[in-house]
Amino acid sequence: MPGETYLAAGVDHEAARKAKEAIKALASKTLQPEVLGGVGFFGGMYQLQGYRQPVLVSSTDSPGTKLKLATLTGRFDTVGIDVVNHCVNDVFTCGAKPIFFLDYIGVGRLIPGRAEALVKGVADACLAVGCSLIGGETAQLPGIYPEEEFDLAGFAVGVVEKDAVINGSTIVQGDVLLAIPSNGLHTNGYSLARRVFKVEEDPSILSRSYPTLGRTLGEALLEPHRCYYPLLVPVLPLIKGMSHITGGGLPENVPRILPKGLGARFDTSAWEVPPIFTLIQEAGQVERNEMFDVFNMGIGMVLACAPDKTDEVRRLVPEARVVGEVIIGDANEPVVLE
Repeated sequence: MPGETYLAAGVDHEAARKAKEAIKALASKTLQPEVLGGVGFFGGMYQLQGYRQPVLVSSTDSPGTKLKLATLTGRFDTVGIDVVNHCVNDVFTCGAKPIFFLDYIGVGRLIPGRAEALVKGVADACLAVGCSLIGGETAQLPGIYPEEEFDLAGFAVGVVEKDAVINGSTIVQGDVLLAIPSNGLHTNGYSLARRVFKVEEDPSILSRSYPTLGRTLGEALLEPHRCYYPLLVPVLPLIKGMSHITGGGLPENVPRILPKGLGARFDTSAWEVPPIFTLIQEAGQVERNEMFDVFNMGIGMVLACAPDKTDEVRRLVPEARVVGEVIIGDANEPVVLE
């Protein structure tokens, strides 16, 4: 009788080797000159240069249960874009340039082509912002994940000069709040969206077209998280703070950049809420406050600037629109949605 093998235990070394070769080729295309040793060593090496007082800024995140929709639709490249853009937006909120990225993929079973599709999305998003995919890990974990399930997480590092850090500390009452639109759910609120549409019970709903969406539900829900780094670099000298609107929506994320004692008032009629949110709200009979507590509701980034800088910000970023102002805050309700 033959002895036990790693393959019999659920770990396919040969599949892993082939996947790593494909992943290495994808990652190598993203490498900047500052990366030493290429891809494949035990640790990724990056030679930081050209800064007087460099401050490293890091972020880690995941597309969350949006990954379930990727499995149900069989489309895996968009969630790779999601994880990069989410992390890049986070490090950019203080003005940092993204310099390198690492990813982590955990699988129950290594399915040929899937890991490569995931990393292709990661690599494409890194290329778009000049960020090096410096390394990562693909782990086969039978017994932890079911065979068809997987997890994806990312880790971004950026750099900014110490005297150029943007952290909201200079924001004062009367400052203007501008919104940059989102293009959908980005990477948050998918547990509620999946529950509303009962996608696990009937995955075919993801293939259903909705006139208000102009495409299928699955396509709308898998729309990649928008990256704001290239768009907003020109306005960095003009703004006092940036808030990336992720889980918790406006009520949880905007206060993170406001000095103590200040709050924010938003005019919710000042921007157009994308139809995917209206569809979710109506299909699930979700209350308005719950929608704003869970989803970005059409705003991907909020900028704070002095009133006399508003016109210049809007000239540089025409899609930016004034949506609110900084006010004296209520500790129990720092964000007011009118």
